Amino acid sequence: MEYYIQLSFNNRSEYMFFPVTPESIEFSDAGDGSTFNVTALGEINVIKSPKLREVSFSGIFPADYSPYHLNFDASHPAVQKQFYRDPYEYVKKIIRWMQTGRPVRLFFSSARYTINMAVSIESFDWKETAGTVGDIQYDIKLKQFIFYAAKKVVPLKDSKDNAASKTKTKASRPNEKIQPKTVTLKAGDSLWSVAKAHLGDGSRWKELQKLNGIKDAQLKKLPIGLVIKLP
Repeated sequence: MEYYIQLSFNNRSEYMFFPVTPESIEFSDAGDGSTFNVTALGEINVIKSPKLREVSFSGIFPADYSPYHLNFDASHPAVQKQFYRDPYEYVKKIIRWMQTGRPVRLFFSSARYTINMAVSIESFDWKETAGTVGDIQYDIKLKQFIFYAAKKVVPLKDSKDNAASKTKTKASRPNEKIQPKTVTLKAGDSLWSVAKAHLGDGSRWKELQKLNGIKDAQLKKLPIGLVIKLP
């Protein structure tokens, strides 16, 4: 088959071929850019992701297929007579699929182009044609559907636990100032003064001496600018 249109539902547990090939099928692909005026640059265009593709076509569900049998002769074996239905069966099926709020799948095939994509049925207008009892004319509009899933959200602890946690955290660290890991000696500094200022106890100067590998002979002449590591 060189040209046909099919809609299917629920992973093809239900499907339908359009019995009479529409004279034309329209595809609409558009960008979603935004235009802004920028000082010294003028008008600029910000390119965004393209909009969802839209598909539309019109056709007929005939009550009598004999005028259209040439569309489904031996050169088109993929569409057999068992797919022919009363026109109202097509109408009922499309309306029912719309009412589920779920996407359907469009399969379009021509000699040079094939489309297989999930779509939503945006609109379906139909009427019984005057003068041809039982024939139904229709217009259908479809829009590309992108499957998505909500991300799992990890719930927070209840408000009491949160409040207790915040209170505990706040009480356990009254001084949020980050203490330095090293200190650079200035004129007049000694290990005792550094231990007093940064460790809260001058008698801990020996810890600094050992940590920094300072010999006893160097204690009286510590050079200005020497970096002392703190425990």
